[in-house]
Amino acid sequence: MKIKNYLFALALLAFVGCSSEEPGTEQTTPAPTPTPPPAPEVTLQKYAEDDEIKVMSFNVRLQTTEDNYRNEWHYRKDAAIELISDHKPTVIGFQEAKYASQWQVLKTALGDNYDGWGVDRDNGAENPKDGETMGILYDKSKVKKIDGGTFWLSTTPDKVSKSWNSACNRTATWGIFEHIPTGKKFCYINTHLDHKSAEAQKEGLKLIVNKFKEYNPDGYPQLLTGDLNIKIDNEALKVLDDYMVNTRTAAPKDKTDNDRTYNSFSTSGGSIIDHIYCTKGMEVVEYHTIDERYGTADYVSDHYPIYAIIKMK
Repeated sequence: MKIKNYLFALALLAFVGCSSEEPGTEQTTPAPTPTPPPAPEVTLQKYAEDDEIKVMSFNVRLQTTEDNYRNEWHYRKDAAIELISDHKPTVIGFQEAKYASQWQVLKTALGDNYDGWGVDRDNGAENPKDGETMGILYDKSKVKKIDGGTFWLSTTPDKVSKSWNSACNRTATWGIFEHIPTGKKFCYINTHLDHKSAEAQKEGLKLIVNKFKEYNPDGYPQLLTGDLNIKIDNEALKVLDDYMVNTRTAAPKDKTDNDRTYNSFSTSGGSIIDHIYCTKGMEVVEYHTIDERYGTADYVSDHYPIYAIIKMK
């Protein structure tokens, strides 16, 4: 009898243990977290319409001996020419192009569609050798040159010189153009600021703003391209930000990017130091960092070219 009572008690405990859970509290397997949809692919306009201009900035990396021989100009030259021919900029400003071995090569290779000018920063126009050239090329079918020249970023801008503890001679190439499809004129400056002296960067930008006012008394729309060697949040850009607008931030959010422009021939690191500015109020249609591959080169340069498409109103 005791054994039967004992077995009955065990059975009762087992029953209570299995049925003690209140209705509605049963544990269920959680639903899997849905996979977010892929980010929409950005469709680039890429080319300028008749009432637009496409301005490009391209630091081609000077011809020199590189750690990896495939990054030397000989192996990148054709890719650079192919990129420009594919993108068809209305105007393009170069930085670091050695006068004889790069600038003249680019100007000749693209000569069917483009013309332009620039001087050896170390020897000027009278005695060019192979110094770096901040040349401008323009599409002859889209724009007409009215005036232009070069000045040095220094206290004596009309002659080969440097100031403000600059490590190198630094120049800016400028031009007044007429946009043929619309008949509108614009002023364009292309430059390369010093890479070491913060004072030279700041004073160089002040000089450029003053030169815009000197060359453009009629108040035409203004464009600036350059390797400024200044990151986008640097206080030194304030003089420009007060006067013009950065096309990277002025473009619609779905028509711009935050990609690095300086890549150092590497898949990692780098920074945004190349910029395109325009007159405040101009409509920026699109901004793009060109990191697509061209030709057989691993990189077209240690900088990615950038462009902006802007309405000519």
